Amino acid sequence: MKQAIVVRTDIGMGTGKLAAQASHASLKAYENSHTASQSDWKADGQKKIVLAVASEREIHELAEQARREGLPNAVISDAGYTQLEPGTVTALAVGPGEENLVDRVTGDLSLV
Repeated sequence: MKQAIVVRTDIGMGTGKLAAQASHASLKAYENSHTASQSDWKADGQKKIVLAVASEREIHELAEQARREGLPNAVISDAGYTQLEPGTVTALAVGPGEENLVDRVTGDLSLV
């Protein structure tokens, strides 16, 4: 079991902002997953990887691919309280899910 968290690198988020947005994505995708997947992922050590994309379009394309694979996912938009304009899409989490399925969606992306 694995979860991939994808963050945008084109919008100039600071390190703390990036970490917060990744955390929002991780938790929301976890909440969107089935109870069995939650339990399996927790029992398997909650494996996560953080990856980079350079556009909002890529976030939405990956989210659609995750949906086609039947994977829980969550696209995160910022509230706009600090660094970004309200509604700016910042991150996506895919999974928790079977590692091979998550890799079908995010396996070609680079680490942050």
